[in-house]
Amino acid sequence: MGRWVKPEVYPLMAAMAFVSGMCVFQLTRNVFLNPDVRINKAHRSVPVLDNADEGEKYSQHSLRKFLRTRPPEIMPAINHFFSEDN
Repeated sequence: MGRWVKPEVYPLMAAMAFVSGMCVFQLTRNVFLNPDVRINKAHRSVPVLDNADEGEKYSQHSLRKFLRTRPPEIMPAINHFFSEDN
């Protein structure tokens, strides 16, 4: 692979691999956990599923519950440093 790929391309390949992995993760999550996706024949025959509990469980996952308790700041130390009155 060293003959065909220049070393400058490795960061781009890493970024593309990371983004591709994120896409595969999201697609897999939606196929297996999303209540609106119907793979099972029994669920496909029903036009509207009564699955409000499943939808709530899907949308309010553990990461969202954790982030709900956190302040909406990316870098709180820098924000506080620049917002202090001197």
